[in-house]
Amino acid sequence: MVWWTVGLSVVAVSLATAGAQPPPAAPPPAEPPQAQPQASTPEPAPFCEGEYADSYSALSAQARAFEQSVKKKYTYCVRSTAVYECLSYGAEGNMRRTRTSVSAHGTAFAYRQQAGETLLLTNEHVVEWPDVTSDAQPVDNVPSGCKRVKDGLSIVENEADAYDRDDIPLSKAVVDPQLDLAVIKSKTPLTVLPWKVGRSAGVRERDVVDVRGFPLGVFNATNMGKVISAYDRDEYKEWYHDDFVIDALLSQGSSGSPVLAISCKTGEFELVGVYHAGYSRGSALNVVVGIDQARDLMNNLRRTPKRAEANTPLDALARARMTKRAEVSATPFFPFGSRTAAVFPRADGSLLFALYSQDFPRRVHPLVVLEDLPVASVDEGFGRSGRVWFGGERGLLERKRAEQDAELQQQLARLLDALRRDATLAFSYQDSLPASDESRQTFDTSARLNKTLERTIVAHRDLSDAAAELADRFAPDVTESATRTESVLKNPPAGIHLGLSSEPAGPAPATPPPPRESGVRRPARSTSGEPPARK
Repeated sequence: MVWWTVGLSVVAVSLATAGAQPPPAAPPPAEPPQAQPQASTPEPAPFCEGEYADSYSALSAQARAFEQSVKKKYTYCVRSTAVYECLSYGAEGNMRRTRTSVSAHGTAFAYRQQAGETLLLTNEHVVEWPDVTSDAQPVDNVPSGCKRVKDGLSIVENEADAYDRDDIPLSKAVVDPQLDLAVIKSKTPLTVLPWKVGRSAGVRERDVVDVRGFPLGVFNATNMGKVISAYDRDEYKEWYHDDFVIDALLSQGSSGSPVLAISCKTGEFELVGVYHAGYSRGSALNVVVGIDQARDLMNNLRRTPKRAEANTPLDALARARMTKRAEVSATPFFPFGSRTAAVFPRADGSLLFALYSQDFPRRVHPLVVLEDLPVASVDEGFGRSGRVWFGGERGLLERKRAEQDAELQQQLARLLDALRRDATLAFSYQDSLPASDESRQTFDTSARLNKTLERTIVAHRDLSDAAAELADRFAPDVTESATRTESVLKNPPAGIHLGLSSEPAGPAPATPPPPRESGVRRPARSTSGEPPARK
């Protein structure tokens, strides 16, 4: 199993306000003396077949001298802070509110000054905190279920800097979770990157790279290494971009560092990527976001469109496919968070989404059943919300909309929308499995759907848990008349509410267990120090 680790890079800040100027163009080489051709032996030219060099000897003398003379660094230590509010109850039942402050440090580098502001590039995981902590998005020293009520960004000297009067405040311009990149800005003029933006597509194996960052958030450092793989597709959690892999020895505290290569044409450095993560089980296996994908973000402050799998439209066509799939399938089940859900078609054209407990299929009574009614026109979308039943061992009980407050109705609307999307995704993945080994294209399609489904399962754990809590509150008790599950799932309404039926309650009929799914599992990637667990 392969795991990811993310280093929150921290870079010492130079508070100088003047921008460094790029080095002057190299003068044309002088003609060797005709009288003494053997007076000096020129050094052999470095091996340099592609766009970038595989030896540091390719760095021109002018560029080398400029790097040594520059005192104003263009990389900065960014401190990201957040305050979380947690609710709890005291011994006497009174509600208590406690607040916890957290901070993280990472690298950013300035690349442009415009409209009186300096733009800097860094990682998304350096500047973002989860809105609410959970098992899927933990924050060190903060319990699950706490809400972020405040956050901030600033440039500091280093991780130990406790004097805040000279900190430089920052704000977010645009954040792209898929690229794990963010553009932040400062109203204070800062030294900017003196080298041009290169092409990550031109990077090849064995090319040398130079990484400028702050290992462990302690000091400004330069790490050198080589490209060991020119391509690595990164689809961990929300990430969806192309990386290349380097062997530079980078510690946590280096996220957001600029990665430079040496141009074979000019002998100067060029920006080819941004370091953002590493393999936790590989001491020198670190991945870099290729800079080609970041041009629109840097130049136009515009994030990339979301991946197609996450944007599957919920329209009439998707509903027709789901209905047909559910009609012909004996096992219309799909994962939803930490539980199992299913969709059942009804004779009147409605769809019934049922969510089961974690004991399913040992216990087959649904916790919640949501009715999705057909719409009159294809322009109206997937469907419209119908009735809702909450269930327990005794059966199902309808809770009428007139009894629901605005907050509960919003929760149920989010739950129904998530069930629709997860069912669509899960069925697409299940349908892709039989043909997944026919070609490379079908294999890759099935693997992408599987990864997206795994991310969705993690993302909907909290929503699944919330639905179970609602079932605990609203399931029928011994004084209420319950309805058999099969009556709700199979029988259209006949002028009366099924939840008020006098049909005797009893255990629900056994439901077929979900099928076992076979498929290819790719190595999972995990982060220690990325948004779920900052370091």
